[in-house]
Amino acid sequence: MEYIWTVKELLTIDKASEKDYVVTAIYDVTATIEIDEKTYTETLSDSEYFKVIQGDSFIPYDDLTNDKVVEWIKSKLGDDGVFTIQNCLDGLISSDINPTITPTKTDLPW
Repeated sequence: MEYIWTVKELLTIDKASEKDYVVTAIYDVTATIEIDEKTYTETLSDSEYFKVIQGDSFIPYDDLTNDKVVEWIKSKLGDDGVFTIQNCLDGLISSDINPTITPTKTDLPW
């Protein structure tokens, strides 16, 4: 299973010393797998909030990359949070591959 994390939007505020300080990241995680030449894909969307922290680690907005913000998101989620998202996507794709059979109500033959 391949997981791709994509930041879709960044919400910012201006602090006294920094402009466009990121406080929220809106992102998608997409899982993809190919089985028997058929591709299955599912996506989950979420957002992560960041506290405003004083310090030297400020990265100017124009210097941010998708990889850097995804690193922040994963750090905030922790290993368990990342695992939960990936596990959820695995379940969705598993349902696509092996759909649940739902019985249908059939009129009685008499």
